[in-house]
Amino acid sequence: MEEERLKKTETPKTKSPSPAYVTATWLVLIVGVVAYLVGLYNAEMQLNEKGYYFTLLLFGLFSVVALQKSVRDKMEDIPVTNLFLYISWFGTLASITLLIIGLFNAELLLSEKGFYGISYMMSVYAAISVQKNIRDSE
Repeated sequence: MEEERLKKTETPKTKSPSPAYVTATWLVLIVGVVAYLVGLYNAEMQLNEKGYYFTLLLFGLFSVVALQKSVRDKMEDIPVTNLFLYISWFGTLASITLLIIGLFNAELLLSEKGFYGISYMMSVYAAISVQKNIRDSE
């Protein structure tokens, strides 16, 4: 009986990610964020537009990390309020939607719009992977 209770409370064992994978995810995150920021710095747009895109990057990175953590916690039967889970989903979808709307309405070349979109998505995906690696390593 006691053994059964202990099995239910134990968190599942996960393999730690390889050092090469951890390094690759950090590298992709850094490259994505730096590319986005360098492109933003060199862009010929007003400062308030640059602030908008910078804020979207920060909001997107935070929301995907919160989403990854809350989904993972729920999978491991760690208590997560539904409100936090829904806010994380909303933040993630809102940040991506706002980027799409902003780029659609921006007076940028199509290649610039593609650059910002790809570097943004690369950054948020890498943030999810880095968060997962950190979680798996602990």
